[in-house]
Amino acid sequence: MTWRIRHDELSTADHTLVMGVVNMTPDSFSDGGQLVTGDAVMVDAAVSHGLALVDAGCDIVDVGGESTRPGADPVDPAEELRRVVPVVRRLTESGAVVSVDTRHVDVAAAAIDAGAAIVNDVTALADADMATLVAESGVGVVLMHMRGVPQTMQENPSYGDVVAEIAAFLADRSDRAIAGGIDPGAICVDPGIGFGKTTDHNLEILRHIDRFALLGYPVLIGTSRKGFLGRILEDSGVEAPPPAGRDAATMATVALAIAHGASVVRVHDGAGAFQAARIADAIVRSRRR
Repeated sequence: MTWRIRHDELSTADHTLVMGVVNMTPDSFSDGGQLVTGDAVMVDAAVSHGLALVDAGCDIVDVGGESTRPGADPVDPAEELRRVVPVVRRLTESGAVVSVDTRHVDVAAAAIDAGAAIVNDVTALADADMATLVAESGVGVVLMHMRGVPQTMQENPSYGDVVAEIAAFLADRSDRAIAGGIDPGAICVDPGIGFGKTTDHNLEILRHIDRFALLGYPVLIGTSRKGFLGRILEDSGVEAPPPAGRDAATMATVALAIAHGASVVRVHDGAGAFQAARIADAIVRSRRR
């Protein structure tokens, strides 16, 4: 499967795509505050981190300036621009394929002007102007499912059939995107692990990634360092590690997600994910051949 991004294509014909995270936020659940503290935006450090992800094997660097962790407060788009655009520009000038993780049209437009090739939108183009921007610029787009908003999404989320409901949502948003002029080949879908889901919901999604792949688009899975991994370990009698200590647990989900049909994995630990993905690719692709 190929994913069309601006003037290029990313192919999963020979490997799963690895998307590495650069969080330009003071409050992200895993690494907030490492690259943004108060008014200080550490652009040089962010660019170095992004290029290190590329060197570790990441195909895409995902740059975001607004935390979407449970309970996170919204960020003014002007502040998000200040955090994100200089990093996007320098990474693309260095040859990296960059996605911008934003729900704001102004931020996405500025990031595209700075060279971003993908818009990673946690609201799945809820803003019609974002769909127009994506269509006119020809960039790739990630359509993600989220129940509610970050401030409230984890307040007793419930579904009748979590997989069927999310698949229907992603099908609807993909259809709307195409009706709005977006190239079907530019679409990637993300069921939104942890975004308005319980641990059981997340596990059910991971067991049925093939259902989302049937929509005909690359499927992105983002489990990296998320809280449900710590809860599973705690339920198993292990002291729950902090987010940065969940990389080994993340790699289990990376390998199994690939086995179930994921085309893209979004991670903090680029080197670990690259190795996990290549081993999983060797097993899964050998079986398919």
